[in-house]
Amino acid sequence: MKDTNGRNVRKRKQGGNTDGADDAALLRADRFTNVPKVSHSSLTKEERAELVKQAEAESREAEKLASAHERGPVGRWWARLQSGPNKISLGMAIVALGVVYGDIGTSPLYTMQTFLNGQGGLANANREAVLGVLSLVFWSITLITTVKYVFIAMRIDNHGEGGIFALYSLIRRYGRWLVFPAMLGGAAFLADSVLTPAVSISSAVEGLETLPALENLFTQNKELTLMITVVIIVGLFCVQSHGTESIGKVFGSVVMVWFTFLAVAGLVNLSQDWSVFAALNPVYGVKFLFSPHNAAGIAVMGTVFLSTTGAEALYSDMGHVGRGNIYFTWPFIKVALVLCYFGQGAWMLNHWDDKAYDHLHGLNPFFEMMTPSVRCIAVVLSVTAGVIASQALITGAFTMVSEATRLDWMPHLQVRYPARTRGQLYIPVVNAVLCVATLAVLALFRDSEHISAAYGLALTVTMITTTVLLAVYIWHKVSKVWSMVFLVVFLAIQTMFFVASMAKFLHGGWFTMLLTLAILFIMVTWNDGTKIERAQRRHMRPKDFLPTLDKLHGDNHIPFFADNIVYLTSDSEMKRLDTDIFFSIFADHPKRARAWWALSVETTDQPFTREYSVESFGTDYLFRIKMRLGFKVSQSIPAYLHQIMHDLEHTGELPQQKSIYPKVDADPGIGTIKYVLIHKALMPESKVSRRGALSLSVKYAIRHMAGSAVKWFGLAPYNPLIEVQPLFVPTNRPPKLKRTSE
Repeated sequence: MKDTNGRNVRKRKQGGNTDGADDAALLRADRFTNVPKVSHSSLTKEERAELVKQAEAESREAEKLASAHERGPVGRWWARLQSGPNKISLGMAIVALGVVYGDIGTSPLYTMQTFLNGQGGLANANREAVLGVLSLVFWSITLITTVKYVFIAMRIDNHGEGGIFALYSLIRRYGRWLVFPAMLGGAAFLADSVLTPAVSISSAVEGLETLPALENLFTQNKELTLMITVVIIVGLFCVQSHGTESIGKVFGSVVMVWFTFLAVAGLVNLSQDWSVFAALNPVYGVKFLFSPHNAAGIAVMGTVFLSTTGAEALYSDMGHVGRGNIYFTWPFIKVALVLCYFGQGAWMLNHWDDKAYDHLHGLNPFFEMMTPSVRCIAVVLSVTAGVIASQALITGAFTMVSEATRLDWMPHLQVRYPARTRGQLYIPVVNAVLCVATLAVLALFRDSEHISAAYGLALTVTMITTTVLLAVYIWHKVSKVWSMVFLVVFLAIQTMFFVASMAKFLHGGWFTMLLTLAILFIMVTWNDGTKIERAQRRHMRPKDFLPTLDKLHGDNHIPFFADNIVYLTSDSEMKRLDTDIFFSIFADHPKRARAWWALSVETTDQPFTREYSVESFGTDYLFRIKMRLGFKVSQSIPAYLHQIMHDLEHTGELPQQKSIYPKVDADPGIGTIKYVLIHKALMPESKVSRRGALSLSVKYAIRHMAGSAVKWFGLAPYNPLIEVQPLFVPTNRPPKLKRTSE
């Protein structure tokens, strides 16, 4: 028989097979599909090159350490330092400057400006007021940032990771109540992460208004500052996917220039009045706090707190750059900050009675203490520093969400690792949410003066909760006495900051507190919902499920649902079977298959791990697979599963399978595959509390919005089956019906 083009077409005879040529034509689907396949090597060319490069670097480092041992006590000390957790690397120290110190480095832009606004103008900033606020700023940075975070908190890490969630992971076994301060502190940190890009960049861009050449342009275009700020923020969030290592190296060099500029600008003004160093005496700060010259009252501590806002981000970003590099760079940062603040103080003392500044709106000592020519450089550098400040909080937010996911307080979002270390990560969903929320803040508050009025309130909550968790760690790991001393001292200071910052509530602080409560609600409900689900998870022993599956496997009266049915599960149990999978096989109509597979994926701390383990329960039709993939390895589940199937066929553990017709996966050596994902649903009759029902409903809604595992595991082309099963919580038994006659 011939088709319309005159080509020979052979009919398949009843009960017969096509010849080899037709089989080859039918099965040559890989000509028309771009299905990912597993190569013969366990590493790509790029991965091998990266590992070789890493090994060479480690070899060179080892040679340096060996030679250091021969250089006396100093050399041996350096060798011990470089082989421990406090290792210092010049390259990563530069990255640390760019990633970690951005937030605290922009504080001089608005701290003293906010102080003058609270005092009612420069005319009210007499010597007692200036020395008082400088003393409060210096000792706040010293006690909160240096002592609490650099000297104490950073010595308490979880496998190199810092932040409140990593800290909680270390101490959660000491009390169930610790979950509340951990969740509250993390939620507050994430909420303030929304305001940091807005306040840092907008305050820097507003410096353009102080340039004489641009004064008319900004006067005629009132929204120009806001538009420039929006463009910069959108651009910043767009480059996050490239990772903090490449960004950090560029930013690090700029931050070195920025902090050097802060120090030099401060020194120039200090040369006019060195007496401001009297503010190093804490007595000036205490006197001013209770002085009648303090126009803001206790609320001045809310302004002082702005100088320490980058401390929590410093702790959270520790996993990105390493503890030793922060220790190495902090002294330089601290000196530059102190010189800049005290330089602004010297300028205020020399100009507080200058009538030209009496009616100047939004007076900013940082820009005013410079000549117009130097001010141009300051504006450019401050805008760049504002971008860097935003980067510090964004990377900290990624780390926070990643830790919350591991604790099952947030949904499992897609995480990318664009750099060589696992600490440097990128979460697309979080990046998008932060970007939209930051733009909403700009739309709501418009300028830095109003944003700074709301800034810092939520972060005081984070600092208080971190203090509580650190005290618990010190209590159990170090000393009960030192724990109480630490708790009393720092809780008193930070409670004062919180009370002072409450004055900001009606001026915009309500926004961050509302965000905090929203994030806290997500965490609590997700955690509660997960606990309920896990409480209902049941496992079956082989003697309970094998007889039934064996009977179904050999029942020729039931057609095959697919040659292979693959269940993706988060359950890590290898010796037993989740009842969800068992009942899915028998739900509605039994899903008969040549082989059933239960597959889970574990992400390792090594970048290029590619391993798997198998449990067959002594059968050739039921396989429990656990894949262990490195954090930089693409989770191409179909390609890896095909490799596993071929491996098992080669060893004889899986009977040979052959495809007669072409498939999307273009693998004729394996039968058809049907992927199944099981989602849980709450039954109306479930015996669960209102809070539990709300938690489950919210969790399922969030999971729906966060995205499906179908996309993350590369299953979209294979039309996976998504099943909804009831959550087997105890149910209320309704009264039985009564039969009546019509």
